[in-house]
Amino acid sequence: MELKWGTRRARWAAVVVVAVAAFAGCGSEQGESGRDGGVPRGSGVPEVDEEKDLPELPLDRYEFSARDFERQQQAADRFTQRCMKSHGFPDFPRQWREHDVSMANTVRMVAIATTPYGSLDLDGARSHGYGLDRAALKTYEKKHERKGRLVTQDEYEALRGAEDTRRKVPKGGCAQAGSERVRAAAKDETRMTRYVLDRRTALDKAVDKDPRMRRALDEWADCVADKGFKRYASPEAAFRDKAWGRGQEGDTKRTRRERDTAVADIECKREHNTAGVWWAVAAEGQRRDISRHRSAYEAVRADQERVRATVRGVLGGGA
Repeated sequence: MELKWGTRRARWAAVVVVAVAAFAGCGSEQGESGRDGGVPRGSGVPEVDEEKDLPELPLDRYEFSARDFERQQQAADRFTQRCMKSHGFPDFPRQWREHDVSMANTVRMVAIATTPYGSLDLDGARSHGYGLDRAALKTYEKKHERKGRLVTQDEYEALRGAEDTRRKVPKGGCAQAGSERVRAAAKDETRMTRYVLDRRTALDKAVDKDPRMRRALDEWADCVADKGFKRYASPEAAFRDKAWGRGQEGDTKRTRRERDTAVADIECKREHNTAGVWWAVAAEGQRRDISRHRSAYEAVRADQERVRATVRGVLGGGA
């Protein structure tokens, strides 16, 4: 299993999501595929062995990047700090923690999200099969841990808008007010947040049904079976096989059979360019959808630019 954190989307991996993460990938488009697959040579199919080989998809231009989200959080923290200072906390810091990390009990919520196309991380498959990359998870948690001094009880009440606070802070507290200020300039925040995500979900379902994708997955399945493993309907089905004994925290038993299956899974995707075929079919559908609904997509982009302008106004520099 490959972990995808701090990017705009998760295209391949079964993804562990801790708190809130947005997903991405990048690459450069290649003109034709030199491999067999559901889409013939010369049809604009990139050759994909690793995620870095994947070109950007058309819808990516209408979504916030990982950098956007990082800067929005920084801007929200600035707004929150201003709010706290205006309500009687002149020394409230730009960065703060609400819990003592050394004393708090850690409660981890792990959500497993998969696509039908699985992982392209061959080294990961060899080491942990379809299970978690524990080292990557630990690194992610460390990177996203809140830093700064611990807030006081009075600060916490104003920060979160506790009912018994003695100060007339905004509803929901200064933290919520800070977050709302970042996106206040958007004309339709719900559309900005949901429209592209909903369109991507619908379009991905169409890719699954496309005859070219079905042929590509059949070739992949035959390949895995020819290597001596179970014939799965898709890489997602292989990932979700109950034989791997996935526990509540998302990890598996990492048996030899599991790891060998995961390796065969990725080797077959490389042999038949399954990921490249998926990209070509997905990109075609997305370009068509953008053309049909251009005004809606452009409205989303305009609101995103308004948010970026707000962020620049607070932090300075490019968004």
